[in-house]
Order: sequence, then C-alpha cells, then structure tokens
Amino acid sequence: MSPLRHVATQPQENTFHRSESSTSSEGTDEREDGLGALPRRPPLSTSLTSGAASSANTSLFGLLSSVNTPSPMATPPAGYQTPNSTGKPTLTAHNLTGLGDSSLSYKNIKDDVYQGIDELLDELDQVDEQIAAYALDHIHSNEIILTHTSSQTVQKFLLTAAKKRKFTVVHAEAFPNDHDDTHATIMTGRKGADEESDTNDFFKPLTAAGITVILIPDSAIFAIMSRVNKVILATHTVLANGGLVAAAGARMIAKAAKMHQTPVVVVSGVYKLSPVYPFDVEELIEYGDAGKVVGYDEGDLVEKIDVINPLFDYVPADLVDLYITNLGGHAPSYLYRIVADHYRVEDINL
Repeated sequence: MSPLRHVATQPQENTFHRSESSTSSEGTDEREDGLGALPRRPPLSTSLTSGAASSANTSLFGLLSSVNTPSPMATPPAGYQTPNSTGKPTLTAHNLTGLGDSSLSYKNIKDDVYQGIDELLDELDQVDEQIAAYALDHIHSNEIILTHTSSQTVQKFLLTAAKKRKFTVVHAEAFPNDHDDTHATIMTGRKGADEESDTNDFFKPLTAAGITVILIPDSAIFAIMSRVNKVILATHTVLANGGLVAAAGARMIAKAAKMHQTPVVVVSGVYKLSPVYPFDVEELIEYGDAGKVVGYDEGDLVEKIDVINPLFDYVPADLVDLYITNLGGHAPSYLYRIVADHYRVEDINL
C-alpha cells in the first residue's frame, strides 16, 4: 500500500458490539470489519438479568412482622398485609403480637424505683444515728471543740458523746445566713425557735446534757483557734476529690485550723457524696440576698460598692483530716473508692 493511498484512506471505527441481554450458543461476538471473533463478555448477575422476580421493598417494621414467611414468592400467611401506597405497613393483630409484654417491664421498673426510694428514705432516717455511733471514738474528755452552723448531724454527734464525756463546745454563729438557726439550736436543740419541744434526746440542747457552749462571732474564730483541740464541720456536698462545699465561713475555719495544726473532722452521710470534680470552683458557689450584709436602706453606700453574700464555701481536700460517714471514718484520698462503689459510670458520664 502506497503512502498516498494510506493517507487518503478514511479512518475506520473499530467498534465492538456486545449484547449483554442476548445469548449466543457459540459464546462469541462478531466484529464488523471481519477480523474475527472475540470472546463474549459474560452477562452480569444482577437483579435485572436474573430470571427470578425481585421482592418488594418493605420497611423494617414490615420485615420484622413477616419473619415467618418462607420466601417473597410464597403465598403470604393469613393476617399478613403488604405495605400500602404510603410505604408504611398496616398495623394488624399479627404485627402487634408481643407488644403487650412491655407493660410487664414497665411494672418491674416501677417497682424498682419505689424500692430505691424506700431505701433512700430509710437511709435518711438512720444516717445521723449511724454517724453518731462513732462519736466516742473521736471526742475525748475536757476537749474544746469548735463547730459551725446549725447542723442537726453535728448536734446529734455531740449529744451522743456528751452521754459519757464532758467537753466544751465553741459555736460560731455563721452570720448573716444561718445565725438565727444557730441561736435556736443552742437554745432549743433544733432549728427554728417556734417549733414545739420534744422529749427526744435528738432535740435537746447541749446545755441540757451538761455541756458548756460558747457562742462567738465569726470574726473571733482565728483568735480562739489556738485553744481549740478539734474542729467538727457539717457539709452541704462532698466532692469526689475529697473537697467539700459547706456553709459560708467553713473555708476560713479550715484555714485557721491548718495554721494552728488543729485537726478538722467533717461529718456527712454517704448520700451527700457527689461524683463531681471541682474543675471550676466558682460554679459551686451560690450567692444569696446581699441585703443581709448591707441593708438596702443604706442607699448611698449600696450605690458606690458591690455587695455579695456567698451562701457556700469550697474547702479543698488538703484542709480536711478525716471524714466520718455512716460507713465509718475515711481519709479524703479514699473517697474516690466510695464514689466508685455508689455510682456507675453511666451515672457519671451522662
């Protein structure tokens, strides 16, 4: 073939025609240019080329309701209905079989909740007596004990020790948020002086048990701390790191005790133990009515300054020597184990 003839020749398209849907007994495709036969590409095994009919698309509810059907091509059993035009299965007695058993599980959960509430109420009724059972192990004769606020747990703890020991109690009045209840506790043994008296020892004042009680203002705490043998504090919440949130003034007392090497004992029920860690201390502090610090009638003074009234203080773990709970005495570094015993991971990581 000459070069000129080769150039003048029109290009030919080498197009291969395959038919995936048609079948050939030889299994080959013929080329139009007559150069021979090429092996035929086997048909794809898909739902379009297979001879079996595809099953209808159903929802998960419909699939679960028809698990007993042998195949999509079989005759549906009695009570079975295919999805309607909206694509949702029709509710039938067959589909709702077994749903009635859920009421049993709800009933069991309800019983468990009631049982848990009863156990918590029983613990609240007994926690003060259980803590007071350890009083004679920590309070000795002729000691001077400093306490703070009008805690009934501390009151019961001191009354139990007063049955066999004679000591002196120095009571800080916790002004301005709790001083009224503190005065009532010293006089009557309970919060609120207008309540009726009770013959129970729990509501007797310490003076009735032969204990000398000295009421001091909060400003005199540091001055008298050098003569104190032990500090007993109540708490609002005990945190997982061994720190605590207590009434305002507790941190000042704990720091003064640390300075004078006076042991600090905290009495608290296990139900006050929290799995929270104090990453942000400011979030733990609540503030009350500033008018209890400076009256609103002092208009000129209030307009010039900012007055705050914190209700609680955060006391770090290094300022506490011992925790006494209804389970016994524990060091602050051991509280994480009690948290692990009383809280699941699911309860902490919500």
